[in-house]
Amino acid sequence: MPRSILLALLLAATAHAQWTIQQSNTTADLRGIDNVGHGIAWASGSNGTVLHTTDNGATWLLCKTPPDAEHLDFRGIQAFDATTAIVMSSGKGDLSRLYKTTDGCQTWRLLFTNPDQDGFWDAFVTANHNSEGLVIGDQVNGKFAMYAAMYTIDRGWEPFRHTTRSPNLAVTQPHSKNEVMFAASNSILSGDPGGGLAFVTGGSEGSFLHATKWHTRPIFSDYWSSTFAVVPVPMAKGDSAGAFSFATREGCPDNNICTYIVVGGDYMKPNERNGTAAFGTVSHKSEVPDNFLKALTPPHGYRSAVAYDAPTNTWITVGPNGTDISTDDGRNWRALKPSPIDTPDADQRWNALSLPFVVGPHGRIGILRPTALQPAKSP
Repeated sequence: MPRSILLALLLAATAHAQWTIQQSNTTADLRGIDNVGHGIAWASGSNGTVLHTTDNGATWLLCKTPPDAEHLDFRGIQAFDATTAIVMSSGKGDLSRLYKTTDGCQTWRLLFTNPDQDGFWDAFVTANHNSEGLVIGDQVNGKFAMYAAMYTIDRGWEPFRHTTRSPNLAVTQPHSKNEVMFAASNSILSGDPGGGLAFVTGGSEGSFLHATKWHTRPIFSDYWSSTFAVVPVPMAKGDSAGAFSFATREGCPDNNICTYIVVGGDYMKPNERNGTAAFGTVSHKSEVPDNFLKALTPPHGYRSAVAYDAPTNTWITVGPNGTDISTDDGRNWRALKPSPIDTPDADQRWNALSLPFVVGPHGRIGILRPTALQPAKSP
């Protein structure tokens, strides 16, 4: 085989350049990360841990622990600027909570505690510059739990000051009692009051995308009366398997066609590749994906988070055993391996993404090197 062809095949199989590991100053298991931009990002994790940076991760500052949160597991965080953020803990019953800071995490205020003793929160999102929010959780009495923020002007924008839930705890019916959600990276849920609400599930009977129609509801609290489509997603099946994260390509640039990418697998079998990624498309005409297809070349194991990098038209997904990228809208994935200047395991042990940042267990934080997703040069 000619040397030029061999080199081209090798480049197609892997890509090089990677995450630069940053100093987090904590040993907490990190699962929440939100990049605000302009060098500002917030992260969260076990034992009531919250971190933030204002210099693109050159320095991560450990926040004061929210009140009575020393043993809480903060699985999700939504940040708005250098001083304001809301953090969500996941746990049974009142171990699921929301706290807010407005002074750079010097002080925290408890916003909302899960009222369902058998409930468990999995993800939350905010929209419209801190003016709306939505929490989603495991089934309670056979139906998904959802809570939306509603606001009054008398105290300014106070997320979750007035909180309601949909009738009978549900806006869309579970496919079965075995349909579950995974609080792995706060990325099973996506909400845009102008574009619709969607979330993904898993379990022993399969994975599903639940999605509202586009441009039908102005605010989260109106989703109670929305119509949801339920679309099967071909992912791994099992009590510890299914869809763990999804993302869409923002802006629908291709004639109003958006790409949905779903990743996951079985977290108890991190090296199993089958059923770890799927892709689908949706247009404003069809409003929700008609169907999802398995990736032709899947990621190299279970993946807990996925994100889209618009400047390079690249999807990136992470998990405990590695990092993969796709440049053909999720049809084929290839490993993103450490470069010679990286630590040998720079691609591994990751939980959640908010590009360019990534977080993982034992206080692990990385930032994607600017050249990592640039197309490889021809030999």
